Amino acid sequence: MAGRINDEDIAAVRDRIRIDDVVGDFVALRNAGGGSLKGLCPFHDEKTPSFTVTPSRGFFYCFGCGEGGDVITFLQKHQNLAFTEAVQALADRVGIQLRITDDGTGQPPGLRKRILEANAAAETFYSSQLGSPEAIEARLFLDRRGFDRAVALHFGLGYAPRHGRILRQSLQSQGFDDTTLKAAGLVRDGGRDFFVGRLLWPIRDSAQSVLGFGARRIHDDDRLPAKYINTPETPVYKKSQVLYGLDLSRQAIGKRSQAVVVEGYTDVMAAHLAGVDTAVASCGTAFGDDHARLLQRLMGTTDGLHGEVIFTFDGDQAGQNAALKVFKGDQNFIAQTYVAVEPTGMDPCDLRLEQGDAAVRELVGRRVPLYRFVMENVIKGYDLDRADGRLAALRESSDLISAIRDSSLVSQYLRELSGMLGMDIEDVRREVSRKQRRGGSNGPHEPQKDAPPPAKVDPSWPNPTDPALRLERDTCKLLLQYPLTFDAGWNGITVDDFTHPGYQAVFSLILNTPLVEGWADELRAAAPSELLTQLIVSLLVEPLLREPDELYSMAHSSRLQLARTVSRISHCKSKLQRTDPVKDPAGHRSQFAELTALEMERKRLLAASAGE
Repeated sequence: MAGRINDEDIAAVRDRIRIDDVVGDFVALRNAGGGSLKGLCPFHDEKTPSFTVTPSRGFFYCFGCGEGGDVITFLQKHQNLAFTEAVQALADRVGIQLRITDDGTGQPPGLRKRILEANAAAETFYSSQLGSPEAIEARLFLDRRGFDRAVALHFGLGYAPRHGRILRQSLQSQGFDDTTLKAAGLVRDGGRDFFVGRLLWPIRDSAQSVLGFGARRIHDDDRLPAKYINTPETPVYKKSQVLYGLDLSRQAIGKRSQAVVVEGYTDVMAAHLAGVDTAVASCGTAFGDDHARLLQRLMGTTDGLHGEVIFTFDGDQAGQNAALKVFKGDQNFIAQTYVAVEPTGMDPCDLRLEQGDAAVRELVGRRVPLYRFVMENVIKGYDLDRADGRLAALRESSDLISAIRDSSLVSQYLRELSGMLGMDIEDVRREVSRKQRRGGSNGPHEPQKDAPPPAKVDPSWPNPTDPALRLERDTCKLLLQYPLTFDAGWNGITVDDFTHPGYQAVFSLILNTPLVEGWADELRAAAPSELLTQLIVSLLVEPLLREPDELYSMAHSSRLQLARTVSRISHCKSKLQRTDPVKDPAGHRSQFAELTALEMERKRLLAASAGE
């Protein structure tokens, strides 16, 4: 019922409540001297704590965003409560019975409080049902995963009977009306229980209040196809802002400045039972920015060096995609982010069941930095034994690194990326700098957002103005227009000396067409496609810088072969850099010998190419 709370009762609430106890449920506070406490502000994003609590005066103030007030104000702002609701929540905390004068206006206050009470009563009801004969499948599900009755009690697990209205009847007998039950997400509009025939996990906040439930399908004839369903959005349950297991892990997260994010309810249970008491999981949604900010405040880390958030993603494509999503939001953390992946693909629950508690702890202990995990998964999609593969891997990795706002991290990422690719660090640095100057992925190799779509061009048709292919194009023009300036072996040129498939096709045709009168006509007639015919014609008619002789053509041939040799040297150096001389001494020696031979060939060709 709407009304005005007695002023004396409000004063009693302020006197009895310690503001640091209430704020401490949501923010990690540390001694700042002079009787003050400091933490990261829950009302805006910050890296250096400017949120101050003074217990002796009962006030808080943030020097960063200007939010301040007493304990009632804090609860109003943080939990989005009306004044009367905040006072009622605090009064319940210290056992004060409020006197309310009815003024006959508005909606009755205290809906949030009644929802929390209904959820608590529902948890008790569901827990009692887990031992019923009907819940045998739920108990078997838990038993197969190594969870006994004591574990179920510890985590507050329950069972929703298949009778569709039994929870409603039970809670109505305790004085809860349909308005409250619907607002809590416990009952549907038609009066039927929201959860039917499912195993249930209570989802609590850090202050132990039950906000909602997660439910797993147990029976094969369950009419809802989804394996898991959660409480719908309510005034107290926002799935993007809650984490399962937070009630059990809050203190450990603050103490260790560590949070382990797993994927499911049973994974949280397994982790805690194995000794990883900082484990939490998102509830029915992907881990997002609000979750990151929640963990940040609980850890209270200020320098980004001593806190860590560890994700236990699966090693499959879905896990890699999830890691990439988190990486893009990594700058929301005031902590180092890591990934722990079990090579066998087992999640923490299965891992504990198969290999024991120690294996779960070791999984977390084997964590690797998130950026390294993401970059390794990007890079493994390319053939690093090819120069173009390394370049493509660098470009995609550069997109990731160029999006990082913390410049102090970029230098470390560059060093590791150059080692992964086997490329010179300066080449890697230049590519990342180019992406950063052009705003991430909209570089010259990527279409601008407002640019028209590029025309579809056959990949075998080379761009005549591409400077990277100028040497190959000029050599083809020489071969076609002045074939007699080459020796019978075409000066040692091979198809592999050309990198573009169009020019490779032209030279293959040259090799397979006897040099006789009317040779150019024979080449055009032998071309397997109209596109190749057009390319040959264009090369036949494009002018050369000068009329060549044998010396000129030899020098040109040497330069073409030199370009390939330089490319092979770069490839060999990259492979040598990626070959561990301790683990693979024979391979390392072989690569070094090949590199020595290529360097000698490079010197020979360099001398020959200067002889035009």
